[in-house]
Amino acid sequence: MLPVEHNDPVNAKILAVSEDKIEGFVREPFEEIARRSGVDVEVVMARIAAMLRAKTIRRVRQTLLATNLAEGALVAWKVPEDKIDAAFDWMFQRDPFSGHVVLRSTDTASAGSDYKLWTTLKVPQGFSLEAHCQLLAKKVGAERFRLMPAKGIFTLGVGHVRRKTTEPGSKTDQPAKMIPVQRVELSDHEWNVLLALKREFTPEEIRPSPWITRANEAGVSLQEFCRVGEDLNARKIVGRFSTFLEHVKPSVGGVRVTRFNALFHWAVPPGREIETGGEVGRHHILTHCYWREAGPEFRNVNIMAVAHGTDNRLLLDHKAAIDRHLRASDIPVSYTNVFWGGRSEIKPSEISPRVYRDWLSEQGKELTAATALGNFSR
Repeated sequence: MLPVEHNDPVNAKILAVSEDKIEGFVREPFEEIARRSGVDVEVVMARIAAMLRAKTIRRVRQTLLATNLAEGALVAWKVPEDKIDAAFDWMFQRDPFSGHVVLRSTDTASAGSDYKLWTTLKVPQGFSLEAHCQLLAKKVGAERFRLMPAKGIFTLGVGHVRRKTTEPGSKTDQPAKMIPVQRVELSDHEWNVLLALKREFTPEEIRPSPWITRANEAGVSLQEFCRVGEDLNARKIVGRFSTFLEHVKPSVGGVRVTRFNALFHWAVPPGREIETGGEVGRHHILTHCYWREAGPEFRNVNIMAVAHGTDNRLLLDHKAAIDRHLRASDIPVSYTNVFWGGRSEIKPSEISPRVYRDWLSEQGKELTAATALGNFSR
């Protein structure tokens, strides 16, 4: 039986590349992972398939820069304590447009600490984030919600295995460049290819030339499939080819990739968000760094970042190093905080307009039925 833990030496070499180093659309992604990791391609495919079957890897897929394809936001929800677990379950199980679903807490009562349920949300272009959240609020009994769309992206990746040895303060030589959020329109033909491109891989699909079956699924030639994929890549729609580890739950052998995840908040003066995001986002420990406007509920926080680790004290040391760097860069911070992740579930957010219309129709039927039942009961 092949080793399936992330810390097996061969698996670790593969994962250090396959988590977040394969940028864009690649015609032979497993060969590229092999080339960069120095592991034979047959071994790469066998190990990735084995880890996927064992759920050490939770999914293998081509990621998208979906912020350019759909309206997206981080959403903080204020839900009564007795409803929060049911709200969590509903968001994860019944809303395909909510991606990350996380319960968060702070070390002390502070700004926004009563917003304990956090989700990422995307709705296809032409639909409303606000209306979607209003519908969800009715479904789960939320009292309030705060939408925080990304205005700029400084860091976006995973690489948990690679980051295990990162020292506090480790950073790139130059500030991170901001990726602006911009809308891109796709044709029906491009959507058809994209939907086949982004579907998760089964273990049986971990093989050479993996896009052949996807091209057949889309009803196009392999050449046309790759042409569209490369065009989408050039238009900054395609993200990475990634193997995503199950980084919260323990593996079948009881091994955890990470134990803690921290959402760092900083409030800096308006007009200095791009500068600050560049200085924060250059730190190697961070998997995400965004410019988001959190509003008065969170004391006007406008820079957020995420870090993962097995030691919460070490994560706080990383944040302290970032804080020192901001002071050394003469960037004033009026407020900062840490929201710790607890229970969490992660899935890709659906972005297909067709899927959204079908889902919305189904929710409308449920609401109509519930209203009719309520009237009948009275």
